[in-house]
Amino acid sequence: MSVDVVIIDSGGANLASLQFALERLGARSAVSADPATIAAAPRVLLPGVGSAGEAMRRLRAAGVDRVLPALRQPVLGICLGMQLLFERSAEGPTDTLGLFPGSVGRLAPAPGRPVPHMGWNTLDLRRADPLLDGIAAGEHFYFVHSFAAQPSPTTIATADYGDPLVAVAGRDNFRGVQFHPERSGAAGARLLANFLRLP
Repeated sequence: MSVDVVIIDSGGANLASLQFALERLGARSAVSADPATIAAAPRVLLPGVGSAGEAMRRLRAAGVDRVLPALRQPVLGICLGMQLLFERSAEGPTDTLGLFPGSVGRLAPAPGRPVPHMGWNTLDLRRADPLLDGIAAGEHFYFVHSFAAQPSPTTIATADYGDPLVAVAGRDNFRGVQFHPERSGAAGARLLANFLRLP
């Protein structure tokens, strides 16, 4: 059976909820860590929950770290998956995929801003992108993370958690979201539907 999306098995992710979210949009998905399957996919999702170091070890062991930079189809990193698209993570520290410039650092706790950043937050759009078509300012998305990237030229939208942090980033065919669209209700479903329409 042909699929619309291959979800990279990077370990630790809640893959079933992501597959259900895609299914509700009429998209067929498969989970794989096979480089040939990923390379042949029409679209690729890189989810992730947990440690950057462990996720990179799994990607390197499967050879996925060598395949990902060569992909030309739409690729979307989710949560830790977005962080892996940057050059380096302070978690470890760990060298990551290097598809976006910059590094990912640990959030600093403050009164009223515990770490992890967990719960609903809104986006501040920095530049237009088809991934956010039809998503209005002030719509809420669900975040769960302790590390974040700082705004840079690849930033599409930020979220405010004391300071602005990268919520959506993109360059060429690669995009990433810090939040979980599969847990973000109608706004998250719209974002995934937009991803499925990317050329």
